[in-house]
Amino acid sequence: MMAAITAAEAGASVCLLEPNERLGKKLNITGKGRCNLTNCCDLEEFLRNVPRNGRFLYSAYSQCTSADVMAFFEALGVPVKTERGSRVFPVSDRAFDVSGALEKRLKKLEVSIFRDMARALTIRDGVLQGVKGEKAAYEAERVIVATGGVSYPLTGSTGDGYRLARQAGHTVQEPRGSLVPLCAAGDLCASLQGLSLKNAALRVYENGKKIYADFGEMLFTHFGVSGPMVLSASAHMRHFNRKKYRLEIDLKPALDEGALDKRLLADFTKHANSDFVNSLDELLPRKLIGPFVALTEIDPRQKVHDLTREQRRRVLTLLKALPVEITGPRPVAEAIVTSGGVTVKEVNPSTMESKLLPGLYFAGEVLDVDAYTGGFNLQTAWCTGHLAGVSAAVG
Repeated sequence: MMAAITAAEAGASVCLLEPNERLGKKLNITGKGRCNLTNCCDLEEFLRNVPRNGRFLYSAYSQCTSADVMAFFEALGVPVKTERGSRVFPVSDRAFDVSGALEKRLKKLEVSIFRDMARALTIRDGVLQGVKGEKAAYEAERVIVATGGVSYPLTGSTGDGYRLARQAGHTVQEPRGSLVPLCAAGDLCASLQGLSLKNAALRVYENGKKIYADFGEMLFTHFGVSGPMVLSASAHMRHFNRKKYRLEIDLKPALDEGALDKRLLADFTKHANSDFVNSLDELLPRKLIGPFVALTEIDPRQKVHDLTREQRRRVLTLLKALPVEITGPRPVAEAIVTSGGVTVKEVNPSTMESKLLPGLYFAGEVLDVDAYTGGFNLQTAWCTGHLAGVSAAVG
């Protein structure tokens, strides 16, 4: 939609192919239906949050910054607000207002919208001449592929853009999930299914080396772990086929080990005559107590006054570093974004045009670029769509 609007504003005659019954189907579920439009940050901060080929976006972002995106939607009648972490949302908290404003703009610019799916590029004697859809053929001097990746396939992200790219001779990096829930070994997570931690700290280890840390919310599930903090962490875990990953959850991040040990001593003194399993109510959520006690390997019926210093140390260690061994990500269809896609070395970063087939452009998630949570992936969509639209229109 951004590419079509920008191209039309630059004077091009534009037709948009959309196989869904309505525009913006995937956009409407972003940010839990609130639509985290962008992140109010500068260029360097934006690039730091795009771990996969971020530098490729230098030109695109420079020409369509987060401030530009905010002004764009304000001008379309969608006032925006900035929340924690510089995340930008519509004031209404309604993603439908965003997609609706884009659709209204498309209609005002007289962009032709066809309910059709692009099946192949029309190429004759090495010259791009349009697109073949399921229902019709569409002649065009220039084509922008902005079909998304393969995450959330029910929204239309079914990998069609990769097929079109390969037809033009492009290399496609194997798509996989990023910002995706994680599967865990053992029974711990399944036993805690449904438990949400609101103020926990998370550390990620790759082959024993810490590679990432975060603070926030997470959720235990029947398969492993999910939630905002876990999704962000997953973007750093890219080599499951050859490296081992472990999470450590700090259940008491506000207390260092010394302060937590004093807290334990106070609690254990207070509950000196209680069974160990009954002494943790003030420390842990009730659902976590049983599995936590099992991990300490302390008899749940042992009296608190009989706990040794070594046993207390074991409790302390687990409170600060509850281990979760990760076996891999959930399927890519469950990911928020797709990592992988059209190799950026084969795309001109100043125009988004293919280096292999003149007149062919790429924008958004179909490219081998992905970012962390916080509005950075939608910002990537806006700025690459904007650049592709302008470039295609002016030729």
